[in-house]
Amino acid sequence: MKTKLLLPAVAGAFVALSGPSFADVAVQAATDLNVRAGPGPQYPVIGVIGAGQATTLRGCLDSSKWCSVADSGGDGWVYSDYLVGDFGGQEIVLSARPADSGVVVVDPPAAGGAGDVVIDGTTGAIVAGEAMSAIEPPGAVRTYVTDHRIEPVYLDGEVVVGAGLPDTVELTEIPDYEYRYVYVNGQPVLVEPSTRRVVYVIR
Repeated sequence: MKTKLLLPAVAGAFVALSGPSFADVAVQAATDLNVRAGPGPQYPVIGVIGAGQATTLRGCLDSSKWCSVADSGGDGWVYSDYLVGDFGGQEIVLSARPADSGVVVVDPPAAGGAGDVVIDGTTGAIVAGEAMSAIEPPGAVRTYVTDHRIEPVYLDGEVVVGAGLPDTVELTEIPDYEYRYVYVNGQPVLVEPSTRRVVYVIR
C-alpha cells in the first residue's frame, strides 16, 4: 500500500506566480494524485498527494503536462491537470496556466534510471473529469482485484477518481459487484461501467 507523502500543509496559501521565472512554488492537489518516479504513466507510483494538500513545484517539462514536485522525502513527477496554483490572483489548474506564468522548464530525467519501465506506447488518453467522492468498496473486492491481476493498459494522463476511460479499454467484471476493474498505468482502479468513470483507485 502506498503512503501519502509528507508535504507541508499550506491551507489555501499560494505564492504568486509572476515574473520571468521562479522556483519552489506552492501548488495544491485538486484530488488524490499519484506521484511517480518519472514523467510518464509507465513510471512506478512512489507516493500520493492528498486532495487539498500542498506541495512544492520545481517546474514542468516543455510542451508536456508532467511537472516535477518536491517535499522533504525527495522529488517526484505529477500530472498537472490536477494541480492548482495562484496565477495573477486567480486559482488556475496548472496545465491551463497563462503562457507568461513564468513556470520553470525542467529537463526530463536521464534515461536508464532505476525507475525506468519500457512500454510499447500508450493506447489512448484518460479523459480528465471533475473531482468526485470515491466509493468505499468492501475489503473482499479490493482483495479480489489485487489477487486477480490483469495486464495493464497505458494511457496518456493520470488515473484519479472522476476521470473517464476511453471505449478501447476493456473492463473486467467482479463477481456479484456492480463496478468493474482494470489496471491503468500500473494502478488497479474500479470503474462505473455505464459512464466509464473511475470511482476508486486501489493503492
